[in-house]
Amino acid sequence: MKDYQFLLFDLDDTLLDFKAAEKLALPKLFEAHQLPLTPQIKSVYQEINSNLWRLLEEGLVTREELMQTRFGKTFEYFGYEVDGRALDAEYRGYLTESKVFVDGALQLIQTLAPQYDLYITSNGLADTQMKRLQVTGLAPYFKGIFVSENTGYQKPMKQFFDYVFDHIPNFDLNKALIIGDSYSADIIGGDRAGIDTCWLNPVYITPPQSVVPTYEISRLNQLLSILKNEKHLKSTV
Repeated sequence: MKDYQFLLFDLDDTLLDFKAAEKLALPKLFEAHQLPLTPQIKSVYQEINSNLWRLLEEGLVTREELMQTRFGKTFEYFGYEVDGRALDAEYRGYLTESKVFVDGALQLIQTLAPQYDLYITSNGLADTQMKRLQVTGLAPYFKGIFVSENTGYQKPMKQFFDYVFDHIPNFDLNKALIIGDSYSADIIGGDRAGIDTCWLNPVYITPPQSVVPTYEISRLNQLLSILKNEKHLKSTV
């Protein structure tokens, strides 16, 4: 068992429940503009949005293109013409109102913060992620917050992790562990960067590629079992 010191946490669907945030934000956005939010429209939006985030991870679109087009393309599909960029900004404002944690996330972070160096490593938009961390009270527990928009790269690019490592004082590759729900961003990214990985896989997805995570958990509190034999973790946890 390694003696970890640097724990790098993904944010969406690792610590904060993004599905709950989206469930709050989308109806508010559509209601504000007196637009219909049918199951079909929601399904089309989610497919377009997921595809754009995948392309962003692969470096095939920019963040600006994503923000400009995810709502624009959705409404274009149904014959509406909207200002996609303005809708996106409003939508992200509604996202920051959600305070729903992934089960056990707050307790886990409160337990680990006094004993480890905690960092956020998120593929997202900087202002949105910072506001969400502040609204939920998570921000003070982390020694650094790295969001792809600010680094100039996104997970799983090695350049993203190089940037993170260069900005963590006294960083030791052998004492680092990344924890995240995204196999493509967190597990493949961590593997490329040469650090250990912990995959939060609550629905037991079969890995789509041959990269094997160092650890795999279905609930966040199982991370404590991975860390419990380390000298830093108190036996009372």
